[in-house]
Amino acid sequence: MNTNLLDFDLEGLTAYCEQLGEKRFRATQLFRWIHQRGASDFSQMTDLAKSLREKLKGRAHVTALPVVSEHVSTDGTVKWLFDVGDGNAVETVFIPEDDRGTLCVSSQAGCAVGCRFCSTGHQGFSRNLTTGEILAQLWFAEHALRKRLGIDERVISNVVMMGMGEPLQNYSALVPALRVMLDDHAYGMSRRRVTVSTSGVVPMMDRLSQDCAVALAVSLHAPNDPLRDNLVPLNKKYPIAELLDSCVRYLEFAPRDFLTFEYCMLDGVNDQPEHARQLIELVRARGDGKNWCKFNLIPFNPFPASGLLRSPSARVTEFAAMLSNAGIVTTVRKTRGDDIDAACGQLAGDVKDRTRAAERMAKQRIIPLKQVS
Repeated sequence: MNTNLLDFDLEGLTAYCEQLGEKRFRATQLFRWIHQRGASDFSQMTDLAKSLREKLKGRAHVTALPVVSEHVSTDGTVKWLFDVGDGNAVETVFIPEDDRGTLCVSSQAGCAVGCRFCSTGHQGFSRNLTTGEILAQLWFAEHALRKRLGIDERVISNVVMMGMGEPLQNYSALVPALRVMLDDHAYGMSRRRVTVSTSGVVPMMDRLSQDCAVALAVSLHAPNDPLRDNLVPLNKKYPIAELLDSCVRYLEFAPRDFLTFEYCMLDGVNDQPEHARQLIELVRARGDGKNWCKFNLIPFNPFPASGLLRSPSARVTEFAAMLSNAGIVTTVRKTRGDDIDAACGQLAGDVKDRTRAAERMAKQRIIPLKQVS
């Protein structure tokens, strides 16, 4: 069986090399070649023993995901669409800023959570990505950008698991991928610079705090259960009180002394002064008076199937001011790549729609023989 080495964290790669009869240090050398140098050709890995290189050629590979399309914005944002097979595609976005380069990574093809305001959720769930498919997005983006810019230094300083899918519903593939991002022999990111975004899978939040406590962002989007039940169906299983209690527990192990609540601003739905007041009450009821969270208000990216509209900018400003005046750190997400970006998941949805259309057309062309005999 031919093995994709992107599927391994260092511990897994060490075990794999030992199965080949190699010393443990060979795994570290191989790991560095793959992730730090972006090598996929074993013959390039000149400090590996020739015998190991020959073994790897017959048994293993380092393979990126096929690129369906690349879109580059006038502001430097880059959006890739990767083919993951069976008519499915996932999106990855690089966002350059003066002091950082952030990569937004997908964890699933589609999503089972089904948030009303999310284009990906409206496509339904196809499958989990493997560890290798998660890491392939970072591996490709990092080394493609280095080559494009003509530099050897690291381009991507931050990773946010905020692309397609609910990361904590793909836990077994997510955690090894996070460990590779943090590993000094690979990308060497600090726990503060890797963020997992979740819609609130409470048991997995608790597990993540013990297994790999990176920064956490929670998709809140509503201040009360009836409204959140409607916007984020997962709330029916893990209601707000249970979710916030889990957030406070996570903070004991988190790399920062706060976590982030994501809040998508929807016109006339969750953007009224009463909603801001309810959020303030929720925050003040926990954290022992400390500033234990911050809010990131997100302008909604409309798409036809949602039936929702973006809150006017003046209302977003007013909402942010109410939270800030209550002592809650609040930011409004800057929209980036507007000229290339419909709602998150839109490009992948277009691919899925085209695939389904092609399948329908193919079926229509298959005429049973008895009809033409």
